[in-house]
Amino acid sequence: QVQVVESGGGLVQPGGSLRLSCAASGIIFGLYDMGWYRQAPGKSRDLVARISSGGSTNYVDSVKGRFTISRDNAKKTVYLQMNILKPEDTAVYYCYASRFRTNWGQGTQVTVSS
Repeated sequence: QVQVVESGGGLVQPGGSLRLSCAASGIIFGLYDMGWYRQAPGKSRDLVARISSGGSTNYVDSVKGRFTISRDNAKKTVYLQMNILKPEDTAVYYCYASRFRTNWGQGTQVTVSS
């Protein structure tokens, strides 16, 4: 059974940093594309960053230069390093693992506020 579990969310002041982690099990991790979406209250769930099984990365324009996605295939974990956080980054962040189907985690709350 596939499981995707996020961790690392919390409350941070504007300009601060957080690192989200996403551990996957029940899959051959190295074959899966991984990524992060986020959903703010009253808004749609939107892509933040993704990393392919081969290590190629893509970012939404609003986080380029501030967020970095990476993966550790040995640990079956993908990371989202978030720097220079802004209040508009406040959202629930969801991790996914995708190959022939997409498997989602339950989400982790990130709140950027003074």
